[in-house]
Amino acid sequence: MGILLTRDVCKTFGVNKALDSVNIDVPEGSIYGLLGPNGAGKTTLLRIINQILAPDSGEIYFRGSKLKADDIRKIGYLPEERGLYKKMKVGEQAIYLARLKGLSRHDSLRKLKYWFEKFEMQDWWDKKIEELSKGMQQKVQFITTILHDPELLIFDEPFSGFDPINVNVLKKEILELKSKGSTIIFSTHNMISVEELCDFITLINKSRCILNGQTDEIRSSYKTGTFEIQFSGNPDIFTKVLNSNFQLQNIKTNHTLHTATIKIAGISSDNELLNLIIPHIHIVSYREVLPGMNEVFISVVEKAG
Repeated sequence: MGILLTRDVCKTFGVNKALDSVNIDVPEGSIYGLLGPNGAGKTTLLRIINQILAPDSGEIYFRGSKLKADDIRKIGYLPEERGLYKKMKVGEQAIYLARLKGLSRHDSLRKLKYWFEKFEMQDWWDKKIEELSKGMQQKVQFITTILHDPELLIFDEPFSGFDPINVNVLKKEILELKSKGSTIIFSTHNMISVEELCDFITLINKSRCILNGQTDEIRSSYKTGTFEIQFSGNPDIFTKVLNSNFQLQNIKTNHTLHTATIKIAGISSDNELLNLIIPHIHIVSYREVLPGMNEVFISVVEKAG
């Protein structure tokens, strides 16, 4: 059993079923992606874990025991919706939120000073929240989410409102938190971020879990027999030596090097492909192209209907 386990969690709002027997098992020390289309039930599940909502049925376990009110202090939750008081000053609000998580004023100030300097936010301290951009507000909430060193961090669309530079800054911090032992549940629509960050994923569609497992294993299970070959030599050789079992999809040229993408059909193998081309070109690199999580996401959701 991981640090967090949900067992057959169900939730209904009126006639709408938000969650239908949802099971996730989050390994300690991992980054766990919670994926799904809009309205699939992801945020509802996160709110139940944070005891903002109660499930209609099912159980949630934290470190092997049923989740209880005191466990919330061990969890840091960054919601997609901003929860800051717009008229309060940034520093005043950051201290207030830190105190709610059990930190003393002294420890709050010490830790906030570290993070505000790290994110180059010192000049924001006396500004009101309403004066900040969406991305700046998200940085403030990110800091107040992690400030009390929670054992479990939950980020719901944490990159919303950020430019690419700040997205990379936040990704680096998330990986650093993991390296220090934090367990992270990460809900996002950005599949590139899933590939970069997530060790495991669960895909929810129409209130039900339809796919879960290790990210790399899932990508591998949906592979299409596509290979990428970087080589020097005459690129025309592919059209001469390949038989009907090998489909040349494209060739790109960069100076003296070429990159060919080839899809293997039927029962043919990559060894057979190499035997055909090695006598004619010099191979610089050779790799199987796994589908991206975006391709897997679309394929699984469309198949589920």
